[in-house]
Amino acid sequence: MTNSVPTITLNDGHTIPQLGFGVFKVDPAETTRIVRDALEVGYRHIDTAAIYGNEEGVGAALAESGVARDDLFITTKLWNDRQGTESAFAAFEESLEKLGLDYVDMYLIHWPAPANDKFVESWKALEKIRESGRARSIGVSNFLVPHLERLLGETDIVPVVNQIELHPAHQQREVTEFSREHGVHIEAWGPLGQGKYPLFDELVVADAAQEHGKSPAQVVIRWHLQTGNILFPKSNRRERMIENFDVFDFELSSTEVAMISSLERAGRVSAHPNDVN
Repeated sequence: MTNSVPTITLNDGHTIPQLGFGVFKVDPAETTRIVRDALEVGYRHIDTAAIYGNEEGVGAALAESGVARDDLFITTKLWNDRQGTESAFAAFEESLEKLGLDYVDMYLIHWPAPANDKFVESWKALEKIRESGRARSIGVSNFLVPHLERLLGETDIVPVVNQIELHPAHQQREVTEFSREHGVHIEAWGPLGQGKYPLFDELVVADAAQEHGKSPAQVVIRWHLQTGNILFPKSNRRERMIENFDVFDFELSSTEVAMISSLERAGRVSAHPNDVN
């Protein structure tokens, strides 16, 4: 594992690199090159999903990279229309085949899709997949407190992570606190706000960047790391991948962390979990 990236121990004893690389909206035709670049830069944690349509490209990059499988942490996800016992098993096998892997390090339910009312059934299927060893850890994504409460009340295994939209303007404190109280680590998707609001122009971010001789993006990534989030920013450009990875030679002060945290304004930039079914 790349020495500079800290790891977090999950509630099942496995460890995960705190900083990874995401491939949401990465063109399938470009995925192999982009993931190969990320691996060459030093990323070892790759986050994909069936719905992204680029698992095969990720798998090709992994095969070409020469990086030992034990040094990689690969996550993929179950899409909404495959929820249910048998369809979840089939979807998982398809993802493994596309990735060209014998196992994934983590498999997630992508959205609770509450209108379908199958996430509890699907989780029980994931429990069996974990028992088989083909997914070393299992977790959820975009789950709110009511979804987590039901899951914890009706199933046996506590998710290792809850992957949620999280950036300075939308920190989801209720679900974050509930998750952590139950031993569920937070993964932040869209950690830089997806460019949908002027995060980098915020005075507290710009001032911290100037103080540390870093970019605003590096400051926000550092904020995530210091607040305990697991994150995986994405970029199609190698120079930006390098920049996003170069965040381990400085530390924000407690005041800077608090000031960035004060940017919260319930500013969700993507869909609400109850509306994605």
